[in-house]
Amino acid sequence: MSAELSMDLRLKLAQKTRLRLDHKTGKYVLLFPEKGLLLNPTGAAILKRCTGEQTLSAIITALSLEFASDAEKVRAEVVPFVQRLLDRGLLQVEP
Repeated sequence: MSAELSMDLRLKLAQKTRLRLDHKTGKYVLLFPEKGLLLNPTGAAILKRCTGEQTLSAIITALSLEFASDAEKVRAEVVPFVQRLLDRGLLQVEP
């Protein structure tokens, strides 16, 4: 894992990815070439907000309100998840 992510980053899905709801299971799936990643509700909530409009800090704040959880606890879960997706090229940073 690389250095700590900046909370000012504006993230969005990479061009090769799509966030889709699987109507059979009712769960979200992150689709990318010839693969897919089944998301839990938290992962789906994070990626729904990765539109390039909100900062990482704003996403964490919104999630802590949505899930009625401490912002530091949410941050501890969100940052590694986002970092893994950035490392795999499934998220990109909006300029």
